[in-house]
Amino acid sequence: MFNRIRRLRQVAAIASISSLVAGCGILSSDSTEEEGPIVVGTTAAPSTLDPAASWDSSWELFRNIYQTLLSYPSGSMTPEPDAAESCQFTDRTNMKYKCELREGLKFSDGHALDAQAVKHSIDRIREINVNGGPAGLLGSLERIQVLNDREIVFHLNKADATFPFVLATPAMSIVQPDAYPADKLREDGTVVGSGPYTLQSYDEGKQAELLKNDSYEGYAERKNDAVTIRYYQDSPTMVAALRQKELDVAFRGLAADDIVDIQADDEDELQLIEGSGTEINYLVFNPKDPMAGKSAVRKAIAQVIDRPAIAHKVYKDTVEPLYSMVPKGLTGHTTGFFDDYGEPSKTKARRILAKAGITTPVPLTLWYTSDRYGSATKAEFQELKSQLEESGLFRITLKSRPWKTYVAGYQKGEYPVFGRGWFPDFPDADNFIAPFVGDQNALGTPYVAPEITETLLPRSRAESDRANVVKDFEEAQQILVDDARLLPLWQGRQYVAASAEISGAERALDPSTIMMMGELYRKTSW
Repeated sequence: MFNRIRRLRQVAAIASISSLVAGCGILSSDSTEEEGPIVVGTTAAPSTLDPAASWDSSWELFRNIYQTLLSYPSGSMTPEPDAAESCQFTDRTNMKYKCELREGLKFSDGHALDAQAVKHSIDRIREINVNGGPAGLLGSLERIQVLNDREIVFHLNKADATFPFVLATPAMSIVQPDAYPADKLREDGTVVGSGPYTLQSYDEGKQAELLKNDSYEGYAERKNDAVTIRYYQDSPTMVAALRQKELDVAFRGLAADDIVDIQADDEDELQLIEGSGTEINYLVFNPKDPMAGKSAVRKAIAQVIDRPAIAHKVYKDTVEPLYSMVPKGLTGHTTGFFDDYGEPSKTKARRILAKAGITTPVPLTLWYTSDRYGSATKAEFQELKSQLEESGLFRITLKSRPWKTYVAGYQKGEYPVFGRGWFPDFPDADNFIAPFVGDQNALGTPYVAPEITETLLPRSRAESDRANVVKDFEEAQQILVDDARLLPLWQGRQYVAASAEISGAERALDPSTIMMMGELYRKTSW
């Protein structure tokens, strides 16, 4: 009889994923069509099907239906060839990066996948330039040169040792040029890709049906023939479906109460794979808002917020307090907010506001998404409201929207303060700083920080040995602490709940905790 998994399994960037193979029976699989698709539940529905528009967890679907030049085979912490046969810097300055494609690649519609398709796919990201979209990842790219059908060179405008990691993100998914216009997004709800699976059908916000792509050429192993992904509004509904055997796996958005219940369950019907992760949750302050734009207001909030109380009361210790935008476990992590502010203090916060001549209580509206990060988000913001109002220094209004309209709102600058979560694009401290600063960033809220964008990040990217850039990242994080425009709250762990008949879940998460559906399969022997 299968025993529920109890011990910690490292499933994200802070430990080698190859260590996960112990336990939970990695057995051979003879998946058949008669068994039906593996059914996976999540609360993180895609906001778009076009890679040029997305810098969010739409990437979960992209990783499985599109292909990138580089990616992360199970167990790898560094990008390795996928659509490419080989990639490497060809100069000592890390400014020319050449890739050679595998021979005979094809899209799902039968068209050849060649170097021109790669150039088209990446050029259109910058041409369309969606606000808050992935163009911000390509700041170091000067131009793309096609040498022939299989060879392509990326010319950078500055040294960038992280560029291979950028090419491995699902944002750089390769699309069929005839099906994806160079100057506008594709919005017909269909996909032409070359990934491990084809998208057979898609019901926005409800379900995606994936079928094994027999013409796929790349690193990914598919241990099943088909996967159905179902999108839920909340964790209790999703977990109820798992218990009723309507799902095989539940991932992304599991609420703390449901995690605790599964851990305490004495039955052997479900397994819970638990691991440390690099997901972070934080508040964003709009610099154009009359109140949130004031440094003293932001610093007073930073002084009042009780992170351990949020982690314990709301998340039942399934997350841990975070005092830096770079999470624990990555080179360059600090505890800057704790070092500068210490324990929560109403007295210190009152002094900050009084010194700036700000009358209390300060009115502020905090926004959160109602359906993206799990059902605990509402409780988290209610706790934030309680903490701030109990100080006597703030009067808080809470508002929420579903993710799709929520994104549009913060990209237009409508929210004074809003909550965001972040799953890393790649396992490097750079990816917890660069996406949030500069005129063009993942938040759609410009953050001018020239010392970071013009000095610290470029200097760190010139260094291939990431252990040598700790000082640069420490300095960048201190700037973020001093500005207090981004307020880290907690760092998450990763949980996957699955039926006892499913195996491979412990190998399915890549370094950015994106699930590679091909690793999942039904056990056929013990």
